[in-house]
Amino acid sequence: MTNIPIKRLREGAIFPTYATADSVGADLCACPDAPVTLAPHETVMIPLGYSIALPAGWVGLIFARSGLASKRDLAPANKVGVVDPDYRGEWMVPLHNHGSKPRTVQPGERIAQLVIVPCMTAAFEEVEELDETERGAGGFGSTGTN
Repeated sequence: MTNIPIKRLREGAIFPTYATADSVGADLCACPDAPVTLAPHETVMIPLGYSIALPAGWVGLIFARSGLASKRDLAPANKVGVVDPDYRGEWMVPLHNHGSKPRTVQPGERIAQLVIVPCMTAAFEEVEELDETERGAGGFGSTGTN
């Protein structure tokens, strides 16, 4: 386990928490000043109330919570949020209401989950040809229908 520095920016902020010992995603909780209602198809930036210093070479990936997305139509607008290790501002989730009814997010409610993973930075090198593979240029369903 790695210690990750986190700085509280708002009263009532709940730091990321793992629900079980084997959870990979840490729950992220909303920290708005008051409940926030999202109209159908609206996106609202929901503050989390803290900033985090991820280690160099690591990235924070913010995913939807499956229950919130499937039962209440609320999920991150950008599908997967990417937090770079040099970002030091307040963490927020652009939460989107994919449904047809208004949905309200309460302060302290779990709205997303964070997975922290190592990430490589690449040096892109232009070449004349790429190596051949069995798949080749086949994409978008080329390996089967399932």
